Amino acid sequence: MAEPSTAAIYRRLVAAQVRSQASYRASFVLDLLSNVVFLGADLLTVLVVFGRVPVLAGFSLTDSLLVFGLSSLGFSLADLAVGNIDRMQRHVRTGLLDAVLIRPLGVLWQLLVLDVGVRRLGRVCSAVVVLVIAVRLAHVPVTPANLLLLVVTPLAGAVFFSAVFVATATVAFWWVDSGELSAALTYGGRDFTSYPMTVYGGWFRHVLAFGLGFGFVAYYPALILLDRPDPLGAPSWLGWCSPVLAAVAAVLAGLAWRTGVRHYRSTGS
Repeated sequence: MAEPSTAAIYRRLVAAQVRSQASYRASFVLDLLSNVVFLGADLLTVLVVFGRVPVLAGFSLTDSLLVFGLSSLGFSLADLAVGNIDRMQRHVRTGLLDAVLIRPLGVLWQLLVLDVGVRRLGRVCSAVVVLVIAVRLAHVPVTPANLLLLVVTPLAGAVFFSAVFVATATVAFWWVDSGELSAALTYGGRDFTSYPMTVYGGWFRHVLAFGLGFGFVAYYPALILLDRPDPLGAPSWLGWCSPVLAAVAAVLAGLAWRTGVRHYRSTGS
């Protein structure tokens, strides 16, 4: 009998995780609903802000909801796929990473399937609903280019946020107590991309939007969908650059991860 391929092994591991989590139905349903509530809390923050001001940095509520929807869906997909890698510090500290390293499978993929976040599907579904509503409220024209952008942007955002998750988790190879740094860049980046970039100013906007690339996750694609020029004067074609940025981020994160694995010796190294 032929041995199962690596891909087949990973599929079985993921399937086992899904069956395990779904076997406790009440807990599973509550986990799904709690993730919907988490996204609802973020959305409520946006609504509260616009309850005080009709326009924020040149953007209306409907315009800002489109930015929020694109960002939330991209982040939710990344959180579903690789969000549990933020436990990397615990894996290093407890020695679990040592056990993973001696197995004949990819280290990163083993860590990702240790706890597949099926419960995060609730956040993905609610993010899709928010994006659909935002598109309708903003009266985005139904054109092939816009439909393509609505599909590509969240997927590119998911790849970009996944790269951020992996890259920040890699720091744990050198600095075990790096959890705050990881959270600042992953969840902080999510919060940054949830609002139009014109809300921020000075060096802060330049560092996060252009230096780290968060401005391309939702803001520039939203400008194309809204058919409006960038108040900051950037060219409109930047809205199509998110896939390129995501690919670059993924390559850099992969290189950082491989460097970290080669550097790692054992717990306490």
